[in-house]
Amino acid sequence: MGHWTYTVILIATLAAAAWLQALPGVHVLNRPRRLGLALLPGLLFVAWDILAAEAHWWAFSARYTFGARLFGLPLEELAFFLVVPVCAVLGYEAVRVTLPRVGRQ
Repeated sequence: MGHWTYTVILIATLAAAAWLQALPGVHVLNRPRRLGLALLPGLLFVAWDILAAEAHWWAFSARYTFGARLFGLPLEELAFFLVVPVCAVLGYEAVRVTLPRVGRQ
């Protein structure tokens, strides 16, 4: 997959969880304040990523990313900190609203 590798993984992750938004009672994307609060801790990890990359503690292979960078991080890495928390919250909300229904049946 080459340069598309990281992007394809992010798209697949998002596709695997996006359908959960359509479940009754799962309104993650309709609650921007709550979603923003869920994304907020990711800023700490972005800061850590920037510092670690600048200190050469780790690096991002140009082989698996497109090469465009912001603050020294590949755009795919920044997208990771949006995609993964959104998918996690979608999964959490889907379980939270579905389990009570399962228990009543």
